[in-house]
Parts: sequence; C-alpha cells; structure tokens
Amino acid sequence: MAAIDTLLTPETCAMLLVDFQAGLGFGVESASRQVLLNNAVALARTAAAFSVPVVVSTSATRVYSGPLLPALQDALPGVKAIERKNMNVWEDDTARNAVVATGRQRLILAGFLTEACVSFSALSALDEGFDVFVVADACGGLTLASHELALRRLEQAGARLCS
Repeated sequence: MAAIDTLLTPETCAMLLVDFQAGLGFGVESASRQVLLNNAVALARTAAAFSVPVVVSTSATRVYSGPLLPALQDALPGVKAIERKNMNVWEDDTARNAVVATGRQRLILAGFLTEACVSFSALSALDEGFDVFVVADACGGLTLASHELALRRLEQAGARLCS
C-alpha cells in the first residue's frame, strides 16, 4: 500500500485567507477574537517565511466589514487583498483565478466566518480537485456550535482539519 502524502511542503501549498476583517470579526463568538487573530498572523508569517503563495480576499469593505485587519496586512506587506461581492471566493473570478494561478493543488485555508465564507470556499475548492487543509484554530464562527458543525461538514466533504 502506498503512503498517503500528508506532509505539507512549501513547494506544494498555497494559502487562502478569507475575510479577516473587523466587521466580520465582531460577530465571532466561537473563540477569542484575539487568539484567532494571533493564530492567523502566525499562519501568515509562516507562509511568508517559507515563500508560500498567499491570496487574501475581503468582502464588503466599504459597507460594514472594513479593510483587512492591520496585523495581517503588516504580516503580509506585499499582498493586496482582493475585494469580492459574494460570499464564496470561488464565485469571484479574480479571487479564484489568483488561487488557481499559484499552480498549487494543496490549499491551506483560514478566515471568518467558518459557517459561510470559509465553508463555501473550501467546498468549492474541493469540488475542483484541490486538497484543502482548513486551519480550524484560525477560523472563527458565529457560535462555537456553528463553527464546530461547519468543520464537521468540511471534514465529511474531504477537507483536512489542522491547527
């Protein structure tokens, strides 16, 4: 039996950070917002240190969500957030194409809100054949129960949960 390639390597991965914005963060109750932000910043810094391509997407920045959280922008100074109008990154050609253009089939994904933007993007990426790793402790949901149920749904669909 052949071994399953489970180790993540910088050469095979891309990272997608979705909706790390204050307006959406205010709704997060599944974990401490500061802990989630610290975890997301550590994730971003790790990607930068290992030259993993990072795509950042935001939504409704002018309406209620606000810009990318400053701590994340500081961790990724060369990355410009791609603004989209819908909840699913895969439904925005610019954002989806940025992920596809990395040429990487392993996608490390984190963001706000687990039940919506994170889940929809992960499920769509899985449908397109990406190997999706959801960083559960860098994702925030509206409630602990809804966050955990979204993670269960993602895992059942084939996403791999990690921290």
